[in-house]
Amino acid sequence: MTTTAFKEPVRQAPSGVAARAPRRPGRLRRLSLPYLLLLPALLLELLVHLVPMVIGVVMSFKELTQFYIRDWGTAPWSGLGNYQVSVDFDAPVGEALLHSFLVTVGFTLLSVGLCWLIGTAAAVFMQDTFRGRGLLRALFLVPYALPVYTAVITWVFMFQHDNGLVNHVLHDQLHLTDKPSFWLIGDNSFYALLTVSVWKGWPFAFLIVTAGLQNIPKELYEAAALDGAGTWQRIRRITLPSLRPVNQVLVLVLFLWTFNDFNTPYVLFGKSAPEAADLVSVHIYQSSFVTWNFGTGSAMSVLLLLFLLVVTGGYLLLTSRGRRAADV
Repeated sequence: MTTTAFKEPVRQAPSGVAARAPRRPGRLRRLSLPYLLLLPALLLELLVHLVPMVIGVVMSFKELTQFYIRDWGTAPWSGLGNYQVSVDFDAPVGEALLHSFLVTVGFTLLSVGLCWLIGTAAAVFMQDTFRGRGLLRALFLVPYALPVYTAVITWVFMFQHDNGLVNHVLHDQLHLTDKPSFWLIGDNSFYALLTVSVWKGWPFAFLIVTAGLQNIPKELYEAAALDGAGTWQRIRRITLPSLRPVNQVLVLVLFLWTFNDFNTPYVLFGKSAPEAADLVSVHIYQSSFVTWNFGTGSAMSVLLLLFLLVVTGGYLLLTSRGRRAADV
């Protein structure tokens, strides 16, 4: 008599439902690996930016002067006193800060506008193929590639009153001025600072706009040329509308860089900038490290941060609304 071995029937999963594989520890490690690799960068960002920012905010609520430099934690709390002094425009400190702010706004608007205009014009011009275009592109990027201190120190020598190249060309050769001008003091210091800022910043606009032009199909220009559109009409109807997303980011980046620029005026004028070129960044430095009033300087820095956050948020809101309206 033979015996039949009965096997337990294998249960099959319902149709349409895939059997889930057990989660393995190796898969968990693979998923967490990118975050572990980013952890050192996040910690470094925390130490370099966020921690000093928090300390600066705390310092803005203290009467931190030269008497408490050794142990700034013992400085007495002043509450909103430093902010009240900074925004009291009838007092000397607030009046000087308001003047510096207005100078910075005017300087930023002119610098960003000229950088965008020159960079866009150069990028459009360089779209045509001609001999020496690659060399000319490389020369255009030299001001942006040079270190800031090297470039600005070169301009300092060029702006010298007695033996500077600027006065030599304008006065000795072209005879456009009655006498050599002082470019690093007085009202001319604003134009000297604007010249260096534009010379140093427009190659970045040229680089970004050139990259944006590569995404515009050439068929659009060919079709517009067949329809009889001239050069300016093609730029107005095709180039500028196609570059709108690129220009929105470019203008914002140039604005933030220019408004916060400290290296250019500091190297150009030193610790004490002329009144006509007294930017907010240098003014805050003078309030903190020249007069040794770190509490007031920190309050000014916080106010500057809040202003830039409001402007950036409003700009992004307006550009996003304009983009949605254009899509509709």
